[in-house]
Amino acid sequence: MKYYVAVDIGASSGRHIVGWVENGRIELEEVYRFDNSQVQLNGHDCWDLGRLVESVKAGIDAAAEKYTIESVGIDTWGVDFVLVDAKGKICSDPVAYRDNRTQDADKEIEKEVMSFADLYSRVGIQKTSFNTIYQLWALKKEHPEQLARAAKYVSIPEYLNYALTGKIVHEYTHSSTTALLDAAKMDWDRDLIAKLGLPVEIFGELKMPGETVGEYEGIKVVQPAMHDTASAFLAVPARDDKAVYLSSGTWSLLGVENDSAITTPAACAANFTNEGGAWGRFRFLKNIMGLWIIQSIRRELNGVSYVEGRDRDETIDALKAIKDYQKGKWYSFAELEMAARSASDYNVTIDVNEQRFMNPASMIVEVLAAAEKNGKAPSTVGELMQCVYKSLAECYAAAVKTLSEVTGKTYTSINIVGGGCQDKYLNALTAEATGLEVFTGPVEGTAIGNLIVQMIAAGDFADLAEARKAIVR
Repeated sequence: MKYYVAVDIGASSGRHIVGWVENGRIELEEVYRFDNSQVQLNGHDCWDLGRLVESVKAGIDAAAEKYTIESVGIDTWGVDFVLVDAKGKICSDPVAYRDNRTQDADKEIEKEVMSFADLYSRVGIQKTSFNTIYQLWALKKEHPEQLARAAKYVSIPEYLNYALTGKIVHEYTHSSTTALLDAAKMDWDRDLIAKLGLPVEIFGELKMPGETVGEYEGIKVVQPAMHDTASAFLAVPARDDKAVYLSSGTWSLLGVENDSAITTPAACAANFTNEGGAWGRFRFLKNIMGLWIIQSIRRELNGVSYVEGRDRDETIDALKAIKDYQKGKWYSFAELEMAARSASDYNVTIDVNEQRFMNPASMIVEVLAAAEKNGKAPSTVGELMQCVYKSLAECYAAAVKTLSEVTGKTYTSINIVGGGCQDKYLNALTAEATGLEVFTGPVEGTAIGNLIVQMIAAGDFADLAEARKAIVR
């Protein structure tokens, strides 16, 4: 029996999942879990990359103590990167996508390089403040010397592979999130990169998922679909071609799979994205703020800071407006869900995709202010959570409606995967808001998608269709 390790790293935590095929079914066991926090470095919110590398290695070692591992694959969130010099040393900080360094980068590029409509027609990637194209533009302005020194652009999961194997190999699905790829050619848009004033030579040859990068302690390191959403979509056991996929986690990614990118003016106006998937597929989807808002509120209620060293003064003041807040109480996700249910008569909603919710000093402050502007600010924990829950469901419904208008298709169901699919209240609100049947699971969708690529590469499955059958059995 062959055993594989999926290292699935999200914005707040990572886990090592061992997977194998037994009696025609993919079996899973979590063997290691670790926190993924941020630190302030040189004036920016950054990933603690050294700690990430240590955690990845520790989890693989833990898996290898229990099983004989065939291969390991790493997936992470998209867009973030470091630069590596000719000696193989990092020459830029691992700045996190929620950092505010990209402010006005989109406007500057549109003024100096090309309109967003022209950019979208080439790359097919939605406009979001954290896109790699905007991060690199900001880096060019702040630290041109780092770009001058760079020999390689390396995404975060590619760097983790480099730390394991000593080899830098660029992976297509993660690279597609940069807004620097020609969507039709599925390769770097080198003309665009040159127009941006970036060094073209640092962007190396792209490899598709399934490629072997090298070895770590005698274990093969294989590229899965290294962007976590690309992996998650592989694990969706859709019943037909009328199903909408929703990967529910820190971000909510709602959309469908297509054989080619949709870069029409209508798609651009709707701000849908075309991210690259395994085997040349495209994920046509909407990025929605997702459970990040709930996670952030929970951290603030529990007195936990997302970025080490950030003060909590604004949160402390905001909590005074929540009349049933209990200082020192540890609020679980289950308790917050129950609190939301108890306040179902609170009907004020907010636009969860407003920029104000991206990386606020206090999420509670921003939700209270947005809700007050729309009618009435929440005054209890339950009303606070009900506001967010109902707002997310309404946003999902709006995204499905727009998706149908742009594609010209009618959708009949939503398949929710990821940790958020366990939230029964949000699922019920989503079904009510969209009017569609909701199917849930698998919970570990991203890890399963990661494992599927490794298993196909090793010959356990002939193709994706066969692998998906092993998920639903």
